[in-house]
Amino acid sequence: MRILVIDTATQALSVALLDDGTPVGHFHEIVGRGHAEALLPAIAAMPNGGRADAIAVDVGPGSFTGVRIGIAAARALALAWNIPLHGYSALSLIAAKAAFGHEGESLTVTITGGHGELFWQRFSGDGRLARTAPASTAIVALAAQIADPVLYGTGAEALITARGAGTAISLYPDAADYPLIAAQQPLSPSPIYCRGADAKTMAERAAS
Repeated sequence: MRILVIDTATQALSVALLDDGTPVGHFHEIVGRGHAEALLPAIAAMPNGGRADAIAVDVGPGSFTGVRIGIAAARALALAWNIPLHGYSALSLIAAKAAFGHEGESLTVTITGGHGELFWQRFSGDGRLARTAPASTAIVALAAQIADPVLYGTGAEALITARGAGTAISLYPDAADYPLIAAQQPLSPSPIYCRGADAKTMAERAAS
């Protein structure tokens, strides 16, 4: 069983081709906003052009643009190859990675958002069980709300700085880590935004 995993929800562009859970192709690079230009070449560079039996794509939360780019590419490939497609959460993938070496009954993952906010979610200490729904909260408010001594994810440093105490462990979602969450209930391949989109259509602006 080969699975192509696509992750563009953060500043990282991460693609992995997994054969029964073992990576046979892997690309992981911090590209900032360069996902649109780099994603398809990264997939094409995988063995057999990334051809797989199924596709898993990060549906967020994270960068609005990045999430949409990843889902659009995944949908197009799934249609062209006539294979199943499902989604997974960026926060869940980071939590599963963070659980290695973590001490405590719970852990909190944060991802850099927009407008001074962070996406975040709390999990069990082993990273397997979500204890809250994903949310987007202003950094200042979240700093007063989250007391964990160690925080994980791309937004951890900003939150620790705002709070003035604790340890930040910066982690990006890595497609090669997908086997850590492969047994979880798959998500619909639709974006998880946690808040309204930054951009509005002309009709939406006229109505507001």
